[in-house]
Amino acid sequence: MKKNLLAIAVGAALASPMMMPGAALADGPKVYGKVNVSLENMNYDPAPASPNNDDEWELQSNASRLGVKGDFDLDVADLKAVYKAEFEISVDDGDKDGQTFSQRNIYGGFQGGFGTLIAGKFDTPTKKAQMDVDQFNDLDGDIKNIAAGENRVSNIIQYSTPKLADLVTLNVAFIPNEDSDDFDNDGENENGLADSTSISLTMEQDAFYAAVSRDTDIEDDLIVDGTGLPVSVLDITRLAAGLNMDVFEVGALYQIAEESEGDGEENSYVVSGAFKIDRVKLKAQYGMVDGDQTDNEGTQYAFGADYKLAKNSKVYAYFNELTYEDGTTGDEEEERTLGVGMEHKF
Repeated sequence: MKKNLLAIAVGAALASPMMMPGAALADGPKVYGKVNVSLENMNYDPAPASPNNDDEWELQSNASRLGVKGDFDLDVADLKAVYKAEFEISVDDGDKDGQTFSQRNIYGGFQGGFGTLIAGKFDTPTKKAQMDVDQFNDLDGDIKNIAAGENRVSNIIQYSTPKLADLVTLNVAFIPNEDSDDFDNDGENENGLADSTSISLTMEQDAFYAAVSRDTDIEDDLIVDGTGLPVSVLDITRLAAGLNMDVFEVGALYQIAEESEGDGEENSYVVSGAFKIDRVKLKAQYGMVDGDQTDNEGTQYAFGADYKLAKNSKVYAYFNELTYEDGTTGDEEEERTLGVGMEHKF
């Protein structure tokens, strides 16, 4: 079914505007995508149980995708219809959890002088509030290993203001649970209009960016301090800020995540930086998460280099080490990744 839907979407995007006289086109539709593939050596300590080995080579498809997006003018109140349908494709083996195409951000909505209203399945405002801090997004060095809140959720409705004073945007989203899960273990599933919420305030001015966000009762797991609740829902507060200059980039993120109905709580920290020399971008990132109840910890550091082949094409190499430490026993689990790859956007 998803194959057919994607084929229809791509076909519609390629169709001539002359074949659609009823739609006054603005900026779309546009077919776009990204192919990101890396060859990686993975090393595990302690070694996994037999017959698995303590290291392996893998060809990874890193959130490669194919999509269609656009907008068109409506006949009422200077409104535009906006839409997006994006699917993940697995370039390495064609299999994403048993599917050829896996749903990513998909929505429809309206845009006008009032702002933008969309509904569907897409990244929460808190996930987007990381802004450009994550230098290793979609790779093994992704901040999702250190910070909860990196969620793409279903049944989400979001309103975003126009940019206020050419500086600030407010994003407000709510998610009805649709009578699916019992958040507070009272024997009844949640069935309200806004069982979960995600709100962010973002600011962009020239090279500077910053964001603050708050999730309430969002379905997610703590990284190191979960207490094993039947349904894990979190309250998350995130702060992020950074600079994107022509020659260098710096970014920082701080986050508190706590169980809405339990005692688990953890703090996450991420700092990142990059330095550009002609076509080369050297980058590094460090992250840490520590649990309040368990004293468990996680640390991650990564460094790498990108070489720009063209505006939308690059090759890269990187190293990442991720360690989780048991706060009671002191035992550690380490995973090291050394990889080289390429990325083409179209």
